[in-house]
Amino acid sequence: MTQTTRIAIPNKGRLSQPSIDLLRQAGLVFESSSRALAVPVRNMPVEVLFVRADDIPELVHDNVVHYGITGLDLVAEACFDVSLIAELGYGRCDLTVAVDNASTIEAIDEFSGLRVATSHPEIVGRFFTDKNIDVTTIPLKGSVEVAPKLGIADAIVDLVSSGSTLMMNGLRPIATVLESQAALIASGPDVDSPIPTMVKAVVAARRKRYVLMNAPIEALDEIERIIPGADAPTIVPLSQTDKYAVHSVVEADELWNVLPRLESAGASAILVLPINQMIP
Repeated sequence: MTQTTRIAIPNKGRLSQPSIDLLRQAGLVFESSSRALAVPVRNMPVEVLFVRADDIPELVHDNVVHYGITGLDLVAEACFDVSLIAELGYGRCDLTVAVDNASTIEAIDEFSGLRVATSHPEIVGRFFTDKNIDVTTIPLKGSVEVAPKLGIADAIVDLVSSGSTLMMNGLRPIATVLESQAALIASGPDVDSPIPTMVKAVVAARRKRYVLMNAPIEALDEIERIIPGADAPTIVPLSQTDKYAVHSVVEADELWNVLPRLESAGASAILVLPINQMIP
């Protein structure tokens, strides 16, 4: 009898919908509902569980689920022994030390004796201990940014993405404790399932674009220098013309630096296509 593989994803918050989208792009067919705690995948022996993001590291560690998608900050805070399978590239944020704009503090080494409010007390405790700085950590579940205004703390450590929340609350950053993003974790490195390959193929594809173009023979060497591809570009002669079709894979972040150079090298009819999955 085939074992059902369970994967837990956040049931709400900024990681929830991107995680659903990732699994569907990976090929899992399932329904989602705000009231459903678990749903079966129709095309594979997989069950998707919708749970609190901060519960996922423990569920994975205890083998309640085989895989989980959650933030790296929550994995580090939980301190459980789990395997990091892949960083997923969304939900990026920094766990940041910040103080009130009116504070005279400019550096971490000035924090000795201060009260620091945070929803990540384990990470913050280790951070300051490693630097031999004695602070009082004040655990808070929410509204961390208002702690200095309320007189609860002298500084905070909280997740920051754009920095707008810090600005609105009259805070300025001092240092980054941890860089976080969504990650796929597992209860062990030897779970027998195609899920890691499926997910990593989507993550790899999102970072790439498939580029096709036509070019004369004299432009091919320069084009290959510009876009070497995964191994090498595919070059195919076109019928009834002296031109060649060139196919290659380009880093998405480099695309708009590359396209003008390809055009200058002699490429024409350039097409840029998304890639759904890619196994490097």
